[in-house]
Amino acid sequence: MLPECQLFGTLGCHLCEVAEGVLMPFVERGLLVELVDIAENEALFERYSLSIPVLRRCDSGAELAWPFEADQVVAFLR
Repeated sequence: MLPECQLFGTLGCHLCEVAEGVLMPFVERGLLVELVDIAENEALFERYSLSIPVLRRCDSGAELAWPFEADQVVAFLR
């Protein structure tokens, strides 16, 4: 079973859109990814504003910072 994840980003972020594209094949196979807009939360904005996009596992809190490719996502989800 795939862990639930969050993708921290914001609207208008080109790299966030690219990251969503990398994740789409995983989503199509059942990965649940919540898109979290850091602009809506001051604490998240302060933490992630210089590092988005960031993929976070909900179960462990582990984070995968950009840039990442499909093979890195596979390893991250194990």
